[in-house]
Amino acid sequence: MVTDFTPLQSLGGGALIGLAAVVLMALHGRILGATGILGGLLRFDDLADWRLKAALLVGMAMGPLVLLWLTGSVPVVDIPVSPLAIVLGGVVVGIGVSYGGGCTSGHGVCGNARFSRRSLVATVTFMATAFATVYVTRHLIGA
Repeated sequence: MVTDFTPLQSLGGGALIGLAAVVLMALHGRILGATGILGGLLRFDDLADWRLKAALLVGMAMGPLVLLWLTGSVPVVDIPVSPLAIVLGGVVVGIGVSYGGGCTSGHGVCGNARFSRRSLVATVTFMATAFATVYVTRHLIGA
């Protein structure tokens, strides 16, 4: 699998994620962790909080449509694995973020910015696992 190096687009996307995290913290005092937000939709104990989480998830889902509206196109995403592998990967990630107390956005963007030791350990673990996975799939298995 070959991926294109898109430093400006990646920088822009990262800056927008960071800006979203700062705005959410400044306006609502909340940490932008997508997994926690998604999990929070399953609880209906606070309607205002539920609405905020639903709005965040709708906004995340609308991002590609906004990009299409602004530019007239969206990047082509080619995932060269089977649907079963995608589902299994999603389940494993879901279990991992449950045990880790958050996902990459929550720990990597927000937790590290707050100098959380737990987030630093989680981020190092995410990255090490990603490096090992890429090495195994590209060099040992040859996918």
